[in-house]
Amino acid sequence: MDMKKLAAEAIGTFWLTFGGCGSAVIAAGFPQVGIGLVGVSLAFGLTVLTMAYSIGHISGCHLNPAVTVGLAAGGRFPAGDVVPYIIAQVIGAVIAAAVLYVIASGASDFSLAKGFAANGYGDHSPGKYGLGACIVAEFVLTIMFLFVIMGSTHGRAPAGFAPIAIGLALTLIHLISIPVTNTSVNPARSTGPALFVGGWALAQLWVFWVVPLLGGAAGGFLYRWLSAEPSGAVTGQPAAK
Repeated sequence: MDMKKLAAEAIGTFWLTFGGCGSAVIAAGFPQVGIGLVGVSLAFGLTVLTMAYSIGHISGCHLNPAVTVGLAAGGRFPAGDVVPYIIAQVIGAVIAAAVLYVIASGASDFSLAKGFAANGYGDHSPGKYGLGACIVAEFVLTIMFLFVIMGSTHGRAPAGFAPIAIGLALTLIHLISIPVTNTSVNPARSTGPALFVGGWALAQLWVFWVVPLLGGAAGGFLYRWLSAEPSGAVTGQPAAK
């Protein structure tokens, strides 16, 4: 396994978790100038867009275990490389959460009880959505995320625009589901904050691993069935994301 690819995935996932969760923890509720739900949604989309142009040519810029599994299911990524990619992504997310904790805890009113951008359901859902609603949201949105990723990186798609489509898709996903689960669709992103919050966040973390991974695999299989690769396309390499 190429260590440069793994390093790129760790760095990229660091940026996604730090930028997205950081916007939620530090900037979303800041008095009078807070960026709110729209700002946090845009921040997550911008992290993917900027990293896709930066490291897409190195690792494919998955930044997300569900994406890696989905691309493997869709025939775009070697199955043997899935686990190393996921490990690198989780490491990047945990380091990001640690750096975010150091910065955020510098505020006098900081408290992990505020959630630290962790994902949750029931009493820990921002809108108090039940487990069933949260499972459906995460599953469907992850499927659609894989659709956009695989479609925009298809051999017949317009060249050079995939990062924009994928970044905007992630923004839209957050606009829909922040009230429901605080938006995961990414087990690595969920793991970093949960390790610091502990308690309920760790107890509920299983949902944000199992459901996005299943959604990613379903999305990959479905798009593979829907749209065959053009003749001569390289399917064994990471798709630019």
